[in-house]
Amino acid sequence: MSPTSTPTVRAWRDALVVVIAGFAVMAVVAAAGLVLAGAGDLPDGAFPHVVAAVVLMAAGGSVEVTGGAGFLAGADASLSVLPLSVSLAGALTAGWLFLRPLHNRAVAGARELLARAAPLVLLWLLALTGTAFLARHSFAISTGDNPFGEISEILDSAPTVGFEAAIPATLGFGLLWILGLLLIALLVSRRAPLPAGLVRFHTAVRPAAFAVVALLLAYVVLGVGVGVVVAATQGHAARTLAVILLGLPNLAWPALTLGLGGAWEGKADGPFGLPMPQVLDQVLRATGSGSDSGSDLSSVDVASLAERDARAWWLVPIALLLLLGAGALAAARSPAHVRPWQHALHLAVALALATIVVCLLARIQAQFGLSLLGIGDVGGGLGGEVELRPVLWRTVGLAFVAGGVAGFLGALLPHRRR
Repeated sequence: MSPTSTPTVRAWRDALVVVIAGFAVMAVVAAAGLVLAGAGDLPDGAFPHVVAAVVLMAAGGSVEVTGGAGFLAGADASLSVLPLSVSLAGALTAGWLFLRPLHNRAVAGARELLARAAPLVLLWLLALTGTAFLARHSFAISTGDNPFGEISEILDSAPTVGFEAAIPATLGFGLLWILGLLLIALLVSRRAPLPAGLVRFHTAVRPAAFAVVALLLAYVVLGVGVGVVVAATQGHAARTLAVILLGLPNLAWPALTLGLGGAWEGKADGPFGLPMPQVLDQVLRATGSGSDSGSDLSSVDVASLAERDARAWWLVPIALLLLLGAGALAAARSPAHVRPWQHALHLAVALALATIVVCLLARIQAQFGLSLLGIGDVGGGLGGEVELRPVLWRTVGLAFVAGGVAGFLGALLPHRRR
């Protein structure tokens, strides 16, 4: 083997390890969460297909919900929610393995970094494509003991709902997912090399980026602790652990934005919902309290949550305390010549960008309806909708201000590096 081909072979080998480990970790976390949620008893060998669908969504893929009931009735379903616990497990694994071979110098050529990233991106998309072919299945829906159920049985038009991967969207969003992960990994790691032309941006970007990522991970760790306590003391341990393994950041990261003064809005109609704290479900079902007159969306902020559970006020001091810690951490990882106002600006921008990402990833939209001859919902209340979306400008704007204040105060603490 020639010396010039050795780095290429090593890059492909390292990329293969990253992809296999990343998808394996996501599959294990997804399978464990689904088993705890009760999906292990799904009929017709559906469990592997459901695991594949969850992994696909967690890795940036897109899954379309399908439904129908022959010529007699129609089933309309949609689902847009990311299992962020699974995503986070895969991202931490893939990011760490990608950076590990690079932790030996401060500077690397752009061509070398591209040679490392290109095989990984290609293999990641191939793995997504393979997962997409497995992520498809359909289920029959029981309509209960009612006239519609009897008619559908006679005419062989029992309603079904299923899912299948949208391969073009999966490849597009999956490409953005893996490229975003590699970019964040290079921005956060202090030991990862950068091209020579970008080294001068090290002190402006990396300390703040690392501090914000540490803040988000701290919220996940705090959420795990709260979830374990709830599982041990409040009952429904399996369901609580399932939420931890599948969607804990979906709750923890919006809680951070709420603690900083941000707001979300949404609604929950019908007999079904998504796993979420009871107080949040109550607020979402109290439609008509949105900021816009005539809106059927409920406003979700600390005040509206505290109206039903006063413990929601704890979100504010927790967010401020952890954010101040992030400001101190960013200052501690920065050279002494960086001025306090620069710390403030760096952390404000980093937290605002992270908040935008959280708003995009943590939003929820799920809908299911069943109609007879295209008229109304039938089948004993099978229709329903759950929606949760951010009030973007308020949430991002307050995150920018809070990040600036925390960055300035963190820079005043006496632990700056020389």
